[in-house]
Amino acid sequence: MANKFGKTIKIFLIDGDSNGRMSCELSNWSGKAYKIPRINVKDCSDRPDLTNTGVYLLLGKNETGDDIVYIGEAENILKRLQQHLAQKDFWNEVIIFISKDENLNKAHVKYLESRLYEMTKLANRYSVENSTIPAITTISESDRAEMEEFIENIKMLVNALGHKVFDTKRDEKPKNNKVTFYITANRGADAQGEPTSDGFVVFKGSKAADSEVNSMPLSFTTLRQKLLAQNILAVKAGNFEFTEDYIFSSPSTAAAVVMGRSANGLKEWKTKENKTLGDFEKAVN
Repeated sequence: MANKFGKTIKIFLIDGDSNGRMSCELSNWSGKAYKIPRINVKDCSDRPDLTNTGVYLLLGKNETGDDIVYIGEAENILKRLQQHLAQKDFWNEVIIFISKDENLNKAHVKYLESRLYEMTKLANRYSVENSTIPAITTISESDRAEMEEFIENIKMLVNALGHKVFDTKRDEKPKNNKVTFYITANRGADAQGEPTSDGFVVFKGSKAADSEVNSMPLSFTTLRQKLLAQNILAVKAGNFEFTEDYIFSSPSTAAAVVMGRSANGLKEWKTKENKTLGDFEKAVN
Protein backbone atom coordinates (compact mmCIF):
# COMPACT_ATOMS: atom_id res chain seq x y z
CA MET A 1 0.00 0.00 0.00
CA ALA A 2 1.31 3.48 -0.84
CA ASN A 3 2.43 5.65 2.03
CA LYS A 4 -0.46 8.00 2.86
CA PHE A 5 1.37 9.98 5.54
CA GLY A 6 2.29 13.54 4.66
CA LYS A 7 5.68 15.20 4.94
CA THR A 8 6.53 18.72 6.01
CA ILE A 9 9.25 20.51 4.06
CA LYS A 10 10.51 23.77 5.53
CA ILE A 11 11.98 26.09 2.90
CA PHE A 12 13.80 29.25 3.97
CA LEU A 13 14.56 31.95 1.38
CA ILE A 14 17.94 33.06 2.65
CA ASP A 15 18.00 36.32 0.70
CA GLY A 16 14.22 36.87 0.70
CA ASP A 17 14.20 36.09 -3.03
CA SER A 18 12.42 33.09 -4.56
CA ASN A 19 15.10 33.00 -7.28
CA GLY A 20 17.95 33.19 -4.79
CA ARG A 21 19.51 30.89 -2.24
CA MET A 22 17.29 28.62 -0.18
CA SER A 23 17.70 26.03 2.56
CA CYS A 24 15.37 23.07 2.94
CA GLU A 25 14.69 20.76 5.86
CA LEU A 26 12.38 17.84 6.54
CA SER A 27 10.75 17.33 9.91
CA ASN A 28 12.56 14.76 12.08
CA TRP A 29 15.56 14.50 9.73
CA SER A 30 19.17 15.30 10.57
CA GLY A 31 19.97 16.26 6.97
CA LYS A 32 19.71 19.66 5.37
CA ALA A 33 19.60 20.80 1.73
CA TYR A 34 20.67 24.00 0.05
CA LYS A 35 19.64 25.11 -3.44
CA ILE A 36 21.98 27.82 -4.66
CA PRO A 37 22.16 29.55 -8.06
CA ARG A 38 25.66 29.53 -9.54
CA ILE A 39 25.81 33.33 -9.44
CA ASN A 40 25.20 33.25 -5.67
CA VAL A 41 27.91 30.76 -4.68
CA LYS A 42 30.28 33.70 -4.11
CA ASP A 43 27.89 34.99 -1.41
CA CYS A 44 27.95 31.81 0.68
CA SER A 45 30.73 32.67 3.12
CA ASP A 46 27.88 33.57 5.49
CA ARG A 47 26.83 29.90 5.68
CA PRO A 48 29.45 28.19 7.86
CA ASP A 49 27.77 24.77 7.55
CA LEU A 50 28.62 24.77 3.83
CA THR A 51 32.22 24.07 4.81
CA ASN A 52 31.02 20.70 6.14
CA THR A 53 31.23 17.30 4.44
CA GLY A 54 28.43 16.54 2.01
CA VAL A 55 27.22 15.60 -1.47
CA TYR A 56 26.04 17.91 -4.21
CA LEU A 57 24.43 18.02 -7.66
CA LEU A 58 25.53 20.56 -10.27
CA LEU A 59 22.54 21.11 -12.58
CA GLY A 60 22.31 22.68 -16.01
CA LYS A 61 21.50 22.08 -19.67
CA ASN A 62 23.54 21.25 -22.75
CA GLU A 63 23.53 23.11 -26.08
CA THR A 64 20.39 21.26 -27.23
CA GLY A 65 18.48 22.07 -24.05
CA ASP A 66 18.73 18.62 -22.45
CA ASP A 67 19.21 18.33 -18.70
CA ILE A 68 22.70 17.65 -17.32
CA VAL A 69 23.87 16.76 -13.82
CA TYR A 70 27.24 16.27 -12.16
CA ILE A 71 27.22 14.38 -8.85
CA GLY A 72 30.02 15.00 -6.39
CA GLU A 73 31.14 14.85 -2.77
CA ALA A 74 33.56 16.89 -0.71
CA GLU A 75 34.80 17.33 2.82
CA ASN A 76 34.46 21.09 2.32
CA ILE A 77 31.50 21.71 0.02
CA LEU A 78 32.00 25.46 -0.42
CA LYS A 79 35.67 25.09 -1.33
CA ARG A 80 34.82 22.46 -3.94
CA LEU A 81 32.07 24.62 -5.45
CA GLN A 82 34.49 27.51 -5.78
CA GLN A 83 36.77 25.19 -7.76
CA HIS A 84 33.86 24.18 -10.00
CA LEU A 85 33.13 27.83 -10.78
CA ALA A 86 36.48 27.97 -12.56
CA GLN A 87 36.44 24.46 -14.04
CA LYS A 88 32.86 23.69 -15.14
CA ASP A 89 30.59 26.11 -16.94
CA PHE A 90 27.52 23.99 -17.83
CA TRP A 91 25.78 24.34 -14.47
CA ASN A 92 23.53 27.15 -13.33
CA GLU A 93 22.55 25.89 -9.88
CA VAL A 94 23.63 23.41 -7.24
CA ILE A 95 21.70 21.34 -4.70
CA ILE A 96 23.76 20.41 -1.64
CA PHE A 97 23.12 17.91 1.16
CA ILE A 98 24.86 18.03 4.52
CA SER A 99 24.12 16.76 8.02
CA LYS A 100 22.94 19.24 10.64
CA ASP A 101 24.68 17.22 13.36
CA GLU A 102 27.90 16.94 11.28
CA ASN A 103 27.50 13.16 11.31
CA LEU A 104 28.52 12.59 7.67
CA ASN A 105 32.10 11.43 7.17
CA LYS A 106 34.13 10.80 4.01
CA ALA A 107 33.05 7.16 3.74
CA HIS A 108 29.39 8.17 4.07
CA VAL A 109 29.48 10.77 1.30
CA LYS A 110 31.47 8.48 -1.01
CA TYR A 111 28.71 5.91 -0.53
CA LEU A 112 26.03 8.53 -1.20
CA GLU A 113 27.83 9.79 -4.31
CA SER A 114 28.06 6.30 -5.77
CA ARG A 115 24.44 5.43 -5.04
CA LEU A 116 23.13 8.74 -6.41
CA TYR A 117 25.17 8.22 -9.58
CA GLU A 118 23.74 4.71 -9.93
CA MET A 119 20.18 5.94 -9.45
CA THR A 120 20.63 8.79 -11.95
CA LYS A 121 21.90 6.43 -14.63
CA LEU A 122 19.01 4.05 -13.96
CA ALA A 123 16.40 6.83 -14.16
CA ASN A 124 17.92 7.98 -17.49
CA ARG A 125 16.38 11.45 -17.35
CA TYR A 126 19.55 13.56 -17.04
CA SER A 127 22.85 13.24 -18.89
CA VAL A 128 25.54 12.55 -16.27
CA GLU A 129 28.66 14.72 -16.58
CA ASN A 130 30.88 12.61 -14.31
CA SER A 131 33.88 11.44 -16.33
CA THR A 132 34.47 8.48 -14.00
CA ILE A 133 32.09 6.16 -12.18
CA PRO A 134 32.22 6.89 -8.43
CA ALA A 135 33.46 3.86 -6.52
CA ILE A 136 31.22 2.70 -3.68
CA THR A 137 32.84 2.47 -0.27
CA THR A 138 32.45 -0.29 2.28
CA ILE A 139 30.55 0.89 5.33
CA SER A 140 28.95 -1.00 8.19
CA GLU A 141 25.48 -2.50 7.86
CA SER A 142 24.04 0.04 10.29
CA ASP A 143 25.67 2.95 8.44
CA ARG A 144 24.39 1.60 5.13
CA ALA A 145 20.84 1.47 6.47
CA GLU A 146 21.19 5.04 7.72
CA MET A 147 22.58 6.24 4.37
CA GLU A 148 19.78 4.54 2.43
CA GLU A 149 17.26 6.44 4.55
CA PHE A 150 19.25 9.61 3.88
CA ILE A 151 19.01 8.85 0.14
CA GLU A 152 15.22 8.54 0.28
CA ASN A 153 15.05 12.06 1.71
CA ILE A 154 17.51 13.34 -0.90
CA LYS A 155 15.25 11.94 -3.63
CA MET A 156 12.20 13.62 -2.12
CA LEU A 157 13.85 17.03 -1.73
CA VAL A 158 15.52 17.08 -5.14
CA ASN A 159 12.14 16.32 -6.68
CA ALA A 160 10.42 18.98 -4.58
CA LEU A 161 13.08 21.48 -5.71
CA GLY A 162 12.15 20.90 -9.34
CA HIS A 163 14.53 18.20 -10.58
CA LYS A 164 13.39 14.62 -11.24
CA VAL A 165 16.98 13.39 -11.41
CA PHE A 166 16.31 10.11 -9.63
CA ASP A 167 12.71 9.39 -10.69
CA THR A 168 12.16 6.56 -13.14
CA LYS A 169 10.11 7.53 -16.18
CA ARG A 170 7.35 5.17 -15.12
CA ASP A 171 5.49 6.32 -12.01
CA GLU A 172 6.34 4.22 -8.99
CA LYS A 173 3.01 2.63 -8.05
CA PRO A 174 2.09 -0.62 -6.34
CA LYS A 175 1.70 -3.41 -8.92
CA ASN A 176 -1.98 -3.83 -8.11
CA ASN A 177 -2.52 -0.13 -8.90
CA LYS A 178 -0.78 -0.10 -12.29
CA VAL A 179 -2.78 0.13 -15.51
CA THR A 180 -1.09 -0.28 -18.89
CA PHE A 181 -2.61 1.14 -22.07
CA TYR A 182 -2.12 -0.21 -25.59
CA ILE A 183 -2.24 0.84 -29.22
CA THR A 184 -2.24 -1.67 -32.08
CA ALA A 185 -2.71 -0.01 -35.46
CA ASN A 186 -1.67 0.13 -39.11
CA ARG A 187 1.90 0.07 -40.44
CA GLY A 188 3.31 -1.92 -37.53
CA ALA A 189 2.21 0.27 -34.61
CA ASP A 190 2.14 -1.87 -31.46
CA ALA A 191 2.83 0.09 -28.29
CA GLN A 192 2.29 0.07 -24.55
CA GLY A 193 2.45 2.90 -22.04
CA GLU A 194 0.91 4.67 -19.08
CA PRO A 195 0.02 8.19 -17.95
CA THR A 196 2.46 9.75 -15.47
CA SER A 197 2.80 13.00 -13.56
CA ASP A 198 4.97 14.27 -16.47
CA GLY A 199 2.71 13.31 -19.37
CA PHE A 200 2.52 9.89 -21.01
CA VAL A 201 5.37 7.36 -21.11
CA VAL A 202 5.69 4.88 -23.97
CA PHE A 203 7.51 1.76 -22.84
CA LYS A 204 10.79 0.44 -24.15
CA GLY A 205 10.18 -2.23 -26.82
CA SER A 206 7.04 -0.54 -28.16
CA LYS A 207 6.80 -0.29 -31.95
CA ALA A 208 5.81 2.81 -33.89
CA ALA A 209 4.37 2.89 -37.39
CA ASP A 210 7.11 2.53 -39.99
CA SER A 211 5.72 5.41 -42.08
CA GLU A 212 3.57 8.51 -41.76
CA VAL A 213 0.41 9.59 -43.55
CA ASN A 214 0.73 12.60 -45.87
CA SER A 215 -1.45 14.71 -43.58
CA MET A 216 0.83 14.14 -40.55
CA PRO A 217 1.42 17.57 -38.91
CA LEU A 218 4.98 18.84 -39.30
CA SER A 219 5.52 19.06 -35.52
CA PHE A 220 4.91 15.31 -35.11
CA THR A 221 7.05 14.46 -38.14
CA THR A 222 9.86 16.56 -36.68
CA LEU A 223 9.53 14.82 -33.32
CA ARG A 224 9.69 11.37 -34.94
CA GLN A 225 12.80 12.43 -36.85
CA LYS A 226 14.38 13.69 -33.63
CA LEU A 227 13.68 10.38 -31.86
CA LEU A 228 15.23 8.48 -34.77
CA ALA A 229 18.28 10.75 -34.77
CA GLN A 230 18.73 10.18 -31.02
CA ASN A 231 18.28 6.42 -31.46
CA ILE A 232 15.31 6.48 -29.07
CA LEU A 233 13.41 5.09 -32.05
CA ALA A 234 15.56 2.57 -33.90
CA VAL A 235 14.93 0.44 -36.96
CA LYS A 236 15.00 -3.21 -35.85
CA ALA A 237 13.96 -6.04 -38.18
CA GLY A 238 12.04 -3.53 -40.28
CA ASN A 239 10.19 -2.07 -37.26
CA PHE A 240 10.53 1.33 -35.59
CA GLU A 241 11.17 0.28 -31.99
CA PHE A 242 11.59 2.34 -28.81
CA THR A 243 15.00 1.59 -27.28
CA GLU A 244 14.05 3.13 -23.93
CA ASP A 245 11.04 4.44 -22.04
CA TYR A 246 10.16 7.86 -23.44
CA ILE A 247 7.93 10.53 -21.87
CA PHE A 248 5.70 12.50 -24.22
CA SER A 249 4.02 15.75 -23.23
CA SER A 250 0.55 14.26 -23.70
CA PRO A 251 -1.22 11.00 -24.61
CA SER A 252 -2.16 12.48 -28.00
CA THR A 253 1.45 13.32 -28.90
CA ALA A 254 2.46 9.81 -27.87
CA ALA A 255 -0.33 8.28 -29.96
CA ALA A 256 0.52 10.43 -33.00
CA VAL A 257 4.19 9.44 -32.96
CA VAL A 258 3.28 5.77 -32.48
CA MET A 259 0.60 5.73 -35.20
CA GLY A 260 2.24 8.05 -37.74
CA ARG A 261 -0.81 10.28 -37.93
CA SER A 262 -2.83 12.77 -35.92
CA ALA A 263 -4.55 11.03 -33.02
CA ASN A 264 -6.66 11.67 -29.94
CA GLY A 265 -4.73 9.86 -27.24
CA LEU A 266 -7.71 9.78 -24.90
CA LYS A 267 -9.51 7.59 -27.45
CA GLU A 268 -6.61 5.64 -28.99
CA TRP A 269 -4.89 4.38 -25.84
CA LYS A 270 -6.94 1.49 -24.41
CA THR A 271 -6.65 -1.06 -21.61
CA LYS A 272 -6.72 -4.80 -22.30
CA GLU A 273 -10.43 -4.60 -21.49
CA ASN A 274 -10.81 -2.03 -24.32
CA LYS A 275 -11.53 0.88 -21.99
CA THR A 276 -10.15 4.12 -23.42
CA LEU A 277 -7.81 6.33 -21.43
CA GLY A 278 -10.46 9.05 -21.46
CA ASP A 279 -13.08 6.75 -19.93
CA PHE A 280 -10.55 5.43 -17.44
CA GLU A 281 -9.70 8.94 -16.23
CA LYS A 282 -13.37 9.83 -15.84
CA ALA A 283 -14.10 6.73 -13.77
CA VAL A 284 -14.67 7.29 -10.07
CA ASN A 285 -12.08 5.46 -7.96
